[in-house]
Amino acid sequence: MIRSVLVANRGEIARRVFRTCRELGISTVAVHSDADAGAPHVREADTAVRLPGDAPADTYLRGDLLVRAARAAGADAIHPGYGFLSENASFAAAVAEAGLVWIGPPPAAIEAMASKTRAKELMAGAGVPLLAPVDPGRATEADLPLLVKAAAGGGGRGMRVVDELAALEGELKAAAAEAASAFGDGEVFVEPYVVGGRHVEVQILADAHGTVWTLGTRDCSLQRRHQKVIEEAPAPGLSDELRTTLHRAAEQAARAIGYRGAGTVEFLVSADGRAYFLEMNTRLQVEHPVTEAVFGLDLVALQLTVAEGRPLDAEPPRPHGHAVEARLYAEDPAAGWQPQTGTLHRLALPDGVRLDSGVTDGDTIGVHYDPMLAKVIAWAPSRDEAVRKLAGALERARIHGPVTNRELLVRSLRHAEFTDPGALDTGFYDRNLPELTKATADGAGVFALAAALADAHGRSRFGGFRNVPSGPQAKTYACAGTEYAIRYRLGRDGLSAEGFPGVRLLAHGPDEVVLEVDGLRRQFAVARYGDRVHVDAPPAPGGGATAPASCAFTVLPRFPDPTARTEPGSLLAPMPGTVVRIAEGLTEGARVAAGQPLLWLEAMKMEHKITAPAAGTLTALPVGPGQQVEVGALLAVVAEPAAAGEAVADAG
Repeated sequence: MIRSVLVANRGEIARRVFRTCRELGISTVAVHSDADAGAPHVREADTAVRLPGDAPADTYLRGDLLVRAARAAGADAIHPGYGFLSENASFAAAVAEAGLVWIGPPPAAIEAMASKTRAKELMAGAGVPLLAPVDPGRATEADLPLLVKAAAGGGGRGMRVVDELAALEGELKAAAAEAASAFGDGEVFVEPYVVGGRHVEVQILADAHGTVWTLGTRDCSLQRRHQKVIEEAPAPGLSDELRTTLHRAAEQAARAIGYRGAGTVEFLVSADGRAYFLEMNTRLQVEHPVTEAVFGLDLVALQLTVAEGRPLDAEPPRPHGHAVEARLYAEDPAAGWQPQTGTLHRLALPDGVRLDSGVTDGDTIGVHYDPMLAKVIAWAPSRDEAVRKLAGALERARIHGPVTNRELLVRSLRHAEFTDPGALDTGFYDRNLPELTKATADGAGVFALAAALADAHGRSRFGGFRNVPSGPQAKTYACAGTEYAIRYRLGRDGLSAEGFPGVRLLAHGPDEVVLEVDGLRRQFAVARYGDRVHVDAPPAPGGGATAPASCAFTVLPRFPDPTARTEPGSLLAPMPGTVVRIAEGLTEGARVAAGQPLLWLEAMKMEHKITAPAAGTLTALPVGPGQQVEVGALLAVVAEPAAAGEAVADAG
């Protein structure tokens, strides 16, 4: 029997495993980098072991340190979570060699699926349907579009879609470079890119006694940068025949490699209903809660059951209802999915949904790890009910701090293509992102008015209304690129605000304002953190898909600093990160075209391409590969022809 578990991971998955361990009476051990010293998973564990350093390569990816930590803490088992070393066969073997229980599949099974190219060869022998690989040296126009993929790793790293044959060679090099940087393995391969395909997967669970459960299907088609955003179980709109095919193929894959424990077999389902094996993840998936909700299971508890050598029941429980999960990321979808950093002041969801989070109020969102803050999961008897429940919970959530993808999630869940299961495919965001991220000022002005009124009450010695007419008050706020200049007057006759003829003040305090807006009573919660103000309110009835339920404002100074300027053409780091590479052959003085990639910045497990804002001359390139930069650091300067003068003329 396992008595103490070390989780060789961090954040949300570490907390998830600890929760089950506590319920089973198993003691818990956390590990942490210096950046995570005060993280929730460390605070919640029974004991913790420091891994000196901040970077994953020095901490969570050091298998020797993790095994040593387990021994030092007296743990008798290691759970790898997901990511980091969860699919590293050498680490799994090292755990077993140290006399510890590995809560995962056998090292040989991990090794069999570690390379996507070798996994496909093995699956072909087991009769699992596959996409035929494409020899890049012999590819023709008829083969387009193509998908370049890294043989190792996942998460969208080292993956490129190629629509033009001339771009194939460059994309092969770029994918190989990214794969080598991310996984230490630059091997890539090419296969057909299935337009209009769906990402459907099957959860499996196998014991050491010959039992293999196939726990239904999940649809994970809504992805950004080939990384999942919204997942659901069961996958909607599949025929019974296709479900049977997927379950049978997943079981064949598991038996072919002698699998034990929890795992996921991923498929691409074409528009005509044919399924093709993509890969097998030999670990617990991020989206496992939707399967737990539908089957009424605790997959972590079952992982422990299998690791202890106990058998599963002959058959799993029957599924019931529908579950949908949304990944809440600290990122700005409208700005190329840029990760966001800073203090998460508040994260609160209404009752009735499951929240699996790696952070709590007051935590700092840094640059070292994935930008996912939390997963929000809703279950209901039907898909429509589950989707409505999740969208409503996200809309009513209070999320104060860095910019998140919350609004994108709500709009996605309510989009006509998502509510129609027959329209689901992996191209959802390629088609709809501009619409889903379109900024709107509709209704935001009254939120700014509420912010101003709360601020006025907080600054007033007495609060409430004055007995004599006040002078006009003025405040300016900015939200989503729009400025709101609020001018109002409070007196014995109530509120008089420019541009708000139908608004009446019912009550106000420093953290709550109640207004009557066009005859409807609306209650606004106001929270201020320095020069940032978050205003939340229940969604306005009939407000439409773009009407806000919350706004985050920046209080603008009355007199802006005239020195806060940068040289024209300056490219500044949008976030803290590491320069991973410079465009080949690029040096100061080079001519560049508008949109030409100049360098790549890595932050929060994602690469961000920095491109030339306009055609001109690269007059400064003060950074190099491996250099760490802070937000706002100068990366390059591109002088347009008019500014570059003779230098451009000479270059021509």
